[in-house]
Amino acid sequence: MNQQFSGLHHVSALSADIARNHDFYTRLLGLRLVKKTVNQDAPSMYHLFYADGAGSPGSDMTFFDFPRAAREHRGKDSISLTTFRVTGEAALNFWQERLEHGGVPVVRREVDGRERLEFEDVDSTRLAIFDDAGAGPRGAPWAGSDVPAEFQLQGLGFSGFTVGELEPLSEFLQGGLNMRPARQYDDNGHAVHVFEMGAGGPSAELHVTLAPELPRHRPGAGGVHHVALRVRDEAELLNWLAHLNRLGSPNSGEVDRHWFQSVYITAPAGLIIELATDGPGFATDEAPDSLGERLSLPPFLEASRTEIEAKVRPLLGS
Repeated sequence: MNQQFSGLHHVSALSADIARNHDFYTRLLGLRLVKKTVNQDAPSMYHLFYADGAGSPGSDMTFFDFPRAAREHRGKDSISLTTFRVTGEAALNFWQERLEHGGVPVVRREVDGRERLEFEDVDSTRLAIFDDAGAGPRGAPWAGSDVPAEFQLQGLGFSGFTVGELEPLSEFLQGGLNMRPARQYDDNGHAVHVFEMGAGGPSAELHVTLAPELPRHRPGAGGVHHVALRVRDEAELLNWLAHLNRLGSPNSGEVDRHWFQSVYITAPAGLIIELATDGPGFATDEAPDSLGERLSLPPFLEASRTEIEAKVRPLLGS
């Protein structure tokens, strides 16, 4: 198996207040709502996709709408950090001032040789913005944001996992997903093991923190449900699926998400990792200049549009 992922495709988390979530990611973080759709398994609830100006793979964070959901109980065996990339100290200074002016507490520190800002969104989802020193893909600017183009978020950085036992996940990432150990660093007394994919770099890494003393994570609002990795096309996805089936790795089989094709994997520690194709993309059913402006539904839900539109709630600023 010689295939490699090119980096992160998207990260999907849970929100208990999707209107405030929408305001936070579009107004404060300056991301574009590129797809306003619903949870395909529970279509009375939104599924929102925020990304760069073009909705590029590797730039989007998505949220499932779970009104009044209890907060996540943090702990081991979880996806514990989502990061975004900017370039240069001036960009970090801009974001620190913007977040603090918006009432968001920020911790600024250097970790793994990269300076970063740590903060939380309205559901307490743990986030960070770090200086990628110009490495990784450059996000398409979003003209609808008041964030200057040179300071806009360039896309996703690494995803952070926290586990109680390293070896099962390490063996799966290497033997199952063709990742390779890159380095190790200390973060507040915990060993963090970095695994890289493809060409590597700050947009193609998973950082796995070993913390056996923590209680086991319990899902809830503010928690990350899954991380998706970038696959070039459906043919490559089917090769991955055949490889996983040969290994006996639990997976969903191919799932048609309309805007991309997916395979969902249950990795060691119960972590959910999705493999997602780069295409066909968010412009499949909307013009590029009007992404996210209307409720988009996959074809199998179109017959229920009137019923679905009557149930979903208004979003702030939309």
